[in-house]
Amino acid sequence: MNAPVPVVFAPLLQPKPWGGTRLATLLGKTLPPEPIGESWELVSLPHAESRVARGPLAGRSLAELVAQWQTRLLGRAALAAGRFPLLIKFLDAAENLSIQVHPRPAASDPLGWQPGVKHEAWYVIHAEPDARVYIGLRAGVTPDEVAAAVGTARLVELLRAWPARAGDCFYVPSGTLHALGAGLVVAEPQTPSDVTFRAYDWDRIDACGRRRDLHMAETLANVRYDVTPEMIVPARATARGSTGPGELLAACPRFRVVALREGAGTATVDLGGEPAIWMVLNGAGSLRSAGGDCAFQRGDVVLLPAEGVTAAEFYADAHWLEVTIPCGR
Repeated sequence: MNAPVPVVFAPLLQPKPWGGTRLATLLGKTLPPEPIGESWELVSLPHAESRVARGPLAGRSLAELVAQWQTRLLGRAALAAGRFPLLIKFLDAAENLSIQVHPRPAASDPLGWQPGVKHEAWYVIHAEPDARVYIGLRAGVTPDEVAAAVGTARLVELLRAWPARAGDCFYVPSGTLHALGAGLVVAEPQTPSDVTFRAYDWDRIDACGRRRDLHMAETLANVRYDVTPEMIVPARATARGSTGPGELLAACPRFRVVALREGAGTATVDLGGEPAIWMVLNGAGSLRSAGGDCAFQRGDVVLLPAEGVTAAEFYADAHWLEVTIPCGR
């Protein structure tokens, strides 16, 4: 198949001590008995590679499609270290995640293209009463205070705690201390990194009586002190999506997230010559392209190539996040 087509990839499920079962009930995922914390929906890393779930391309890897379709898939979007430039996940936090930090971008690389940098956004799909997220340091917290508290419960007191409700969106720049709180299911677009430094793990002990390793020196070397509340929860605005106006939830030099909704019927899809990723939260339908159609349903993540997609047919009211990649570096 030479013409690019929209594709859905098989999820790579990640067991986690803080995970649960709500990816099955809320998003239709088929889960094993063990708690699942993350479903990696679209990824191309040295140790993890997405493969097409169904259709004529079933079994083909994301890297193979990038190599085959090139600009017809990516448009003007740049690769990250030769690989697809985003990682797309769903997360289910039955318990608090560890307080952690990802590598701080170097001053010489403000857009964050260096390996390991992980900018991410959390869109809340489901929240239990009183659920919260921990993102960023309280105003005035100093490096000395963080150094004295890292690895202990005192670190929690230094963080900003944000109430979290379905429909909220939070942006977490790499280098920001953060933790997803218990009782949340979120959609997470991020830059393609799995580098995490754990600062505190809530004194959690596994079934064998062990605690997970902490990375206190790495944490202190990477914490940012310039992240403001306005960066974490930016003002909402109307933005153009591929099917019409939507709501801009988060934007950074590496990705942009717009929430879109459509009623049952057919809508024109205009990608403007750039790729898009649909994280389908509700509804079902089919995308039409010159190379063939692609059915989608709740819980699917669809990669739309830059070339060839013309329309979408929605079988019922649909709600999805559209993640796009700003051009250039």
